[in-house]
Amino acid sequence: MTLPQLNVYRHDRGTRALITLAGEIDLVTAPLVSEALAECLRDGSRRVDVDLTAVTFCDASGLNAFLRASRFATDAGRTLRLHHPSRSMTRIIEITGSGFLLHSFPVGARSRRIPVAAGGAA
Repeated sequence: MTLPQLNVYRHDRGTRALITLAGEIDLVTAPLVSEALAECLRDGSRRVDVDLTAVTFCDASGLNAFLRASRFATDAGRTLRLHHPSRSMTRIIEITGSGFLLHSFPVGARSRRIPVAAGGAA
């Protein structure tokens, strides 16, 4: 049995941080996600964007890592947004009422539009 793999990349530009994740987010790798997001917020990033394009799997522990980081960011007057989740991950986020985490592309943008769940803040 192989262990889940997750690569975490960070790119900063001023008070913005981009975290790019590649691989699987689960009980084993979710702490890496939590630490990367917490580090961005500790370092003073006002906005943290998370690119999920290369994430092949995300379970509830991964979603919880994003929710905790979002709560911390909101309490500190900062933002955290998820970008380009897979279709299945988008569905889980919507079902759990966590759609406020998703970046919603403007209508007419070349990228696909990700709907925000009802009741979530945009």
